[in-house]
Amino acid sequence: MEKLRLALIGAGRIASKKHLEALLKNSDVIELVGVCDLIEDKAMALSRKYAEVLGKKPEISTSADYFFKRDDIDAVAIATSSGTHYDLTIGALDNGKHVLVEKPMALSTKHMDQMIDLAKRKNLKLAVSFQNRFNPPIVELRKKVEDGSFGRIFYGVASIRWNRNEDYYKQADWRGKWRSDGGVLMNQSTHNIDLLQWMLGGDVEEVVGFVENFNHPYIEAEDFGAAIVKFKSGAVGIIEGTSVVYPRNLEETLSIFGEKGTVKIGGLAVNRIEVWRFENEDSHPMMNLPDPDTVYGHGHVPLYRDFYESIDTGRDPAIPGEEGRKAVDIVLAIYKSYLEKKPVRFPFDFAAWEMEGIAW
Repeated sequence: MEKLRLALIGAGRIASKKHLEALLKNSDVIELVGVCDLIEDKAMALSRKYAEVLGKKPEISTSADYFFKRDDIDAVAIATSSGTHYDLTIGALDNGKHVLVEKPMALSTKHMDQMIDLAKRKNLKLAVSFQNRFNPPIVELRKKVEDGSFGRIFYGVASIRWNRNEDYYKQADWRGKWRSDGGVLMNQSTHNIDLLQWMLGGDVEEVVGFVENFNHPYIEAEDFGAAIVKFKSGAVGIIEGTSVVYPRNLEETLSIFGEKGTVKIGGLAVNRIEVWRFENEDSHPMMNLPDPDTVYGHGHVPLYRDFYESIDTGRDPAIPGEEGRKAVDIVLAIYKSYLEKKPVRFPFDFAAWEMEGIAW
């Protein structure tokens, strides 16, 4: 295949930082031909940054539909606010475009079903941006899971101990709302929840969850969440996600405990091994890796490469819709469990906006 011709939908924070970086570093196989944002100046700024490096300025538009309907565009990357992912993905797929969509892929189990089903019917690729799966320490951990080095895996813990202040929510009015975002579990914690479920077998049997809003009275959703997740593999997952840590981000860690192995990965973006213990192994070279520039890490670069290769070869992307939904399903189950005051067994139907009206 010649270069993949791609339009970027959304030119905000994540797009202008990590999607742009990934497009520039994959310019040998992907050409950015269009940038869309409701705020034209944002689209123009991203287009100019791209042109400064590669010399060719992508076209801009405030209409995603304009790019969806163009026959000379093969794929789109959707980097807009969470609550818009469903409609934009459906629009792109309906017009024959492959889609790479930011997390969370949608805020409803039914919407995720529809996205996955439409991609299959159209024979198109639907990939989800869980870029931390490409972090080198995560790749090393996954190898140990797959080769059986842990023996039986007993349980894992995902801890996201961050801070988000009022200024963060004032930057974008969609943040912290049930219909357009969700809270700390859906927005900040889904990356680590995805890694946890991936390491523990993926298929969930039951979730017991609790959420609270301790210190953010100006948002609708939770600033703290905790859950116990029972997997069909027999393993148990423990989730703790919060944005109330004083006075700034503390840590994000993923820990996996098995009969023959113990691993803890931390760093700014689960990018550094902190504990690595197996028989005849008590350390790892990746214990001294530097932190990336942001919590996003550098995984968007291999994520985009994988997206291109999946289209070029016809294979599934590393994180197809069926995989990308799993972390969202867990978060939605936590919400449902809290709302109904009982465990939630899989499968189930729920949408984040069913939490609207909760009085903390």
